[in-house]
Amino acid sequence: NKVKKIRELNDNLRQNFSDGRVMLTKGVAGLPLAIQLKIMQKVKSFNNFNASNDPYGEHDFGAFDLKGVTYFWKIDYYDHDYIYLSADAADSNLTNRVLTIMRADEY
Repeated sequence: NKVKKIRELNDNLRQNFSDGRVMLTKGVAGLPLAIQLKIMQKVKSFNNFNASNDPYGEHDFGAFDLKGVTYFWKIDYYDHDYIYLSADAADSNLTNRVLTIMRADEY
């Protein structure tokens, strides 16, 4: 079904940083590289999906703490030109995925 396909595509991007773009906000990109790598590893290994953070079962958002700071990651779906939202997030031929990693206070 459609939700299962979206979840699989999102998990692939999140776990492998492939088949999409990964963006870091200023608050994350400005951190020391060692901290950035820890944050990226937390995103890749995130598996705490539940009804409150994943109500549609698409695995498109997560939150975690690292050294007393809360971070979010989210996946958005764009068309081929990254201008408009995708017409169908389950269709990888129509969708460019963007995973954004940010500090919670940047949201």
